[in-house]
Amino acid sequence: MAGKVKLNGKLRAYVQAPLLLGVILLLINIWIYLISIRAGAVLSIFLLIYLITMVCMIIFARPALNTELVTFATEYGQIQKQLLKELELPHVLLDESGRIVWMNRAFEKLGEKEKFYKKNIHSFMPEMKRELFPEEGETRELELVYDDKEYLARIKRIALKEMATLSELKDAEEYDGFLYAVYLFDRTALNLALKELDRQSVTVGFLYIDNYEEAMDSVEDVGRSLLGAFIDRQVNQYVNDLDGIVIKTEKDKYRIILRKSSLEQAMEGKFKLLEDVKGINIGNEISVTLSIGIGLGGLSYAQNIEFARNAMDLALGRGGDQAVVKNKDEISYFGGKSQQKETTTRVRARVKAQAMEEIISARDKVFVMGHRNGDMDSFGATVGIRAAALSLQKPCQIVLDNVTPSLKPLVDLYRAIPDLEETAIISPQQAMELIDANSVVVVVDVNRPSITECPELLKRCRTIIVLDHHRQGTEVIENATLSYVEPNASSACEMTAEILQYINNGVRFKGAVADCLYAGIVMDTQNFTSKTGVRTFEAAAFLRRSGADVTRVRKMFREDAADYKAKADAVRGAEVYRKEYVIGICSGEGLKSPTVVAAQAANDLLNINGVKASFVLTEYQGQIYISARSIDEVNVQIIMEKFGGGGHMSSSGAQLKSTTMDAAVLMLKNTLDTMIQEGEIG
Repeated sequence: MAGKVKLNGKLRAYVQAPLLLGVILLLINIWIYLISIRAGAVLSIFLLIYLITMVCMIIFARPALNTELVTFATEYGQIQKQLLKELELPHVLLDESGRIVWMNRAFEKLGEKEKFYKKNIHSFMPEMKRELFPEEGETRELELVYDDKEYLARIKRIALKEMATLSELKDAEEYDGFLYAVYLFDRTALNLALKELDRQSVTVGFLYIDNYEEAMDSVEDVGRSLLGAFIDRQVNQYVNDLDGIVIKTEKDKYRIILRKSSLEQAMEGKFKLLEDVKGINIGNEISVTLSIGIGLGGLSYAQNIEFARNAMDLALGRGGDQAVVKNKDEISYFGGKSQQKETTTRVRARVKAQAMEEIISARDKVFVMGHRNGDMDSFGATVGIRAAALSLQKPCQIVLDNVTPSLKPLVDLYRAIPDLEETAIISPQQAMELIDANSVVVVVDVNRPSITECPELLKRCRTIIVLDHHRQGTEVIENATLSYVEPNASSACEMTAEILQYINNGVRFKGAVADCLYAGIVMDTQNFTSKTGVRTFEAAAFLRRSGADVTRVRKMFREDAADYKAKADAVRGAEVYRKEYVIGICSGEGLKSPTVVAAQAANDLLNINGVKASFVLTEYQGQIYISARSIDEVNVQIIMEKFGGGGHMSSSGAQLKSTTMDAAVLMLKNTLDTMIQEGEIG
């Protein structure tokens, strides 16, 4: 064996160096002979002795050197093998199928050796799937849990010959190609420390009193300071119990700082403070409600504050009386069970109208659109905004794609206006061709970009105005120049009618425009029986003075015989669920607008004594549509949000794709069961 050892690299150079020096010395000796024969002879004697010595060393010493090298290599390999075997880091070798072929003692200590050896690692570590193993030259990391410990597994694909020093690896030639080396790093303590550090991280938030002025006005002068003191005490006590900090910044605003662990405690308790404050009663006729917005998970404290502001905007946009927790990945909602209280002041409407007037006056073109499959409220609002733009001498066009059968009478009425331009109503494709950098898009009756008449139009325009009465959800139109979202309003047409009274010192318009706006209010209020307030009737009175024909509008709401029969069938076949909820199915066969009929059936089902909420499902264009209605006992909006929908507390809806009617009904029942069990609804 020793004789077969070949020297390479630096070691070979060191061994051959004396011979090379002998050759150089021979050349020097020849050169010396040319100078002095006597000196050359002396050097020749020395050269002869040197060469004889080198030859003897090569002949007699090299075998011993080879033996020493082989011994060192063997001992070095054994040391490597022993160190790997005794390595405290669990290490295992797998064949290409994931079967264990070798392991060190640290890996054996994870369990009995017989439990692991020759077994597929996936059988006891499910995270180690074969398809996740790395390719040649790659290293992959996986997180796994075994025996209540968390590990980081680092997997490397290596050639089989590199493992030849492991003597336990027998019959290596039967493994063709590669093996997988796996190292397990125990991350249990580190992950626990990181989790605890995360739980101790700081979250910031804002707390606003929604109806401070109204609540104070509802109590006698002597009790106002007492009511304010009770509110302060409730807020401070709640935050102190969570080991947090609360700072009162204004008479109706607070800033709160909590640890994440305390926030989790508040979320588990569904933000009990919301109900505690509503329970304060010292003679005030109006219950006090709060809005809470909290941000966490940001890369900095400044980003957490921004998240908190966004959360507060969502809480207020959804009508208040709720807590919203926002981080970079998701948004959570709590509360929001009470009915919204109407505000009688028009200050906000006047301010928004003036801002809208300034924006429209500074633009060359105006485009106004509602939501997809528009209804009377969305179309009536677009007609009103167009009238406002025309009064400011700005060209305005309504973007409308599909005219539903229920909307057609109103569209025909508007088109019948004398001298109406043919381009007053255009398609989304035409709008995309006409829009330019100096245009403004006004979105009415919707604040979700995905369901607007033309979502691409929002991407092409820098100036956007949003006018909506629906409660905001997670998806909102971002970067809007002006956003006027008023959940307390009955309809978008009511908001538009108010704005028209303040733009350009009061907009004058024809009777057909007033009919469109009036029809929108009638539809969304179910003929002034739902969500109506003082401002609703004031808006209706303004439209009546402007020429709205009540009789003509009423005729638009007459139903076809097929629609009336389908609605009656849906009511007759409805199922009473949990004694307080009614679920009906409306057949859309032969109907022009199945979703409208389903909504009407849901309204009719509320007339049943003891019913808190009604749900009517119908199939239309390959999707299942759910219409949810209530009076004042259940917030159907939070129910529909579970299905990706939304709307109002008393009127909401959702659309389900890729499902059947039976599956949709079962999903609705399961959702009601879960929300009742968790206390989200009564």
